[in-house]
Amino acid sequence: MSAMSLVRGAAERIERRTPSHRDRAVDGLRALALLAVPTGHWLLGGFTLDADGGLHNASPLAAFGGLAPASWVLQMLGVFFLVGGYASVLSFRRRPGSTGAWLKARIVRLGRPVLGVTAVWALVAPVLYAAGVPEVTLRTGATLVVQPLWFVGVYVVVTALTPYCVRAARRLGGWAAAPLLVSVAVVDLLRYGPFAEAVPSWLPVLNVLPGWLFAYQLGVSWGEGRIGRRGAWLLLAGGAALFAVLLVVFHYPASMVGVPGEARTNSHPPSLLVVALASAQSGAAILLRDRLAGLLARPLLWAPVVVVNLCAMTILCWHQSAMLLAAVPASLVGEVAGLTTAPVTAGWIAARAAWLPVFALLLVVIARYARRFEAPPAAGRRSSVARRAVAGLLAAGFAVFALGLA
Repeated sequence: MSAMSLVRGAAERIERRTPSHRDRAVDGLRALALLAVPTGHWLLGGFTLDADGGLHNASPLAAFGGLAPASWVLQMLGVFFLVGGYASVLSFRRRPGSTGAWLKARIVRLGRPVLGVTAVWALVAPVLYAAGVPEVTLRTGATLVVQPLWFVGVYVVVTALTPYCVRAARRLGGWAAAPLLVSVAVVDLLRYGPFAEAVPSWLPVLNVLPGWLFAYQLGVSWGEGRIGRRGAWLLLAGGAALFAVLLVVFHYPASMVGVPGEARTNSHPPSLLVVALASAQSGAAILLRDRLAGLLARPLLWAPVVVVNLCAMTILCWHQSAMLLAAVPASLVGEVAGLTTAPVTAGWIAARAAWLPVFALLLVVIARYARRFEAPPAAGRRSSVARRAVAGLLAAGFAVFALGLA
């Protein structure tokens, strides 16, 4: 039997098991936004090698400012929060028990994979150090591992606000997200305006919640049926116009991710430019929903979407580990093009692109074993409780190390 026949057979089995009520377009948007995370980190995150063989984080954006538009495409967290809000309101509407039980189930489902990856790294890091891996490399790796996990914490908070988002959507429709945009704009005005020097350093942190809740609220309003094509066009056109004005008139940084050496960043915490991009992306996603649903009616296109969604948290939590699985051994050898060489030449970009399939294959291998962290634990077993307690302690220790507190 040929490989293509096997693929078609697997796709057909997935097709038969898919419920007729499944919203394929929303699942497709989630998969697309999710895959943009590892792609962006793998393309826009590099390393430099010091004289002692230690790895340090670097970015090609520091040398190639012209790559910034790539971050506009790869920064799809707005779509992820949009789809998250849409899916949450449907799940919230169908919840069998109390709101507290619904929220607890969703938090546990998000928390298990995070606990798994940090606990495993807490065990692996001492072994690597004993094997001769420099401490600076371990700290670099630890930073990369925890880097995407901030998203989970923010997502938990916005999920907890779902009941309030539903009420706002029912009263105001898509306009329920407008106060969040205004809030981010006010904070940006204070931190970048004429009185910026008098603003306390903690003020920008106030943008974290409204900056990401904006797209989530749009998703809730969409799930409530309060955003149609007219509203989607308004989001797309308005977001694109605001994005252009912020770049051209107010000189916001072009990159949607942080660039080493730059004083300003759009992502940590999110700036108004991030909200503008999320608006444009959300409008485009809503407008493309029907067309995407038609495409995903084909089993061969639908099957990979199902696989990605089933492994969503595994991909998010472990994709940096896949890159490190290649980079750390290479650092012990020396400079390897596109992997441990500084990202300052066009040759590095071509070499890094060639490494992407390797990273993807390593992630598949890791997922084969890490996927178990997404499965619910056996109920009522003392051993399960004990394992979770130990994993929690290991994860806490690794977090202290990764955050530079130890």
